Amino acid sequence: MKVAVVSDIHGNLWALEAVIADIDRQQVDLVINAGDILSGPLEPAATAERLMALDWRTIRGNHERQLLACARQKGGQSDQYAYEQTTARQRDWLHSLPADLTLSEPGIHVCHGAPGDDLAYFLEEVDPHGVHAACHESIELRAAGIPAGLILCGHTHHPRVHALYDGRLVVNPGSVGLPAYTDDHPYPHRMENGSPHARYAICEWHGQGWDVSLRAIGYDHRAAARAARAHGNEAWAHWLETGSTRH
Repeated sequence: MKVAVVSDIHGNLWALEAVIADIDRQQVDLVINAGDILSGPLEPAATAERLMALDWRTIRGNHERQLLACARQKGGQSDQYAYEQTTARQRDWLHSLPADLTLSEPGIHVCHGAPGDDLAYFLEEVDPHGVHAACHESIELRAAGIPAGLILCGHTHHPRVHALYDGRLVVNPGSVGLPAYTDDHPYPHRMENGSPHARYAICEWHGQGWDVSLRAIGYDHRAAARAARAHGNEAWAHWLETGSTRH
């Protein structure tokens, strides 16, 4: 069984197309999308159309929840832009997506942030000093009660593989569409990958466990940055161009 794992596309159609092309070359059996699909100042409607036509197993992330909430109250800049650009049919598709997913064969569990909380980081901690790798015990607690041998998450945009004591793996594939960002939940912090590549993962079961390949795919990131700039978001343009939040 060979599985491609994507997450955090954020409406970046340029990055998505590059990743799709690379996935096609890998001859995978299954593609899983761990959420945060459309939010951002890029191409949310076109991204939705592209993904709706694919047979990917997909969950929603916090930004799907926040985008849909814009129907009731104006949201943040990225979510509000995506809400206004998408159609009712596309938003109905987002609404239909589950918050998590379990595949009994070959034993995979998918959540966006951490189990039961789409805003929590699974493999990282945030404190007043910034973001850092979570301790092993904290990760074990978050994974408690999930029997699947492969646990997939997203949200932080930072690709990582973490082995639990019993051999289960927690894998974050990184972000297809946004290599850096800043956030203030629960404290101000930066997430940076240091390059503009689109990221995803290939997980392959070989009988004794999972092999994981974290892939970084070059694409026309400058076109994506130009779109962000044209839509009035200079911060996103810089993040897309550099993979860094620092000037």
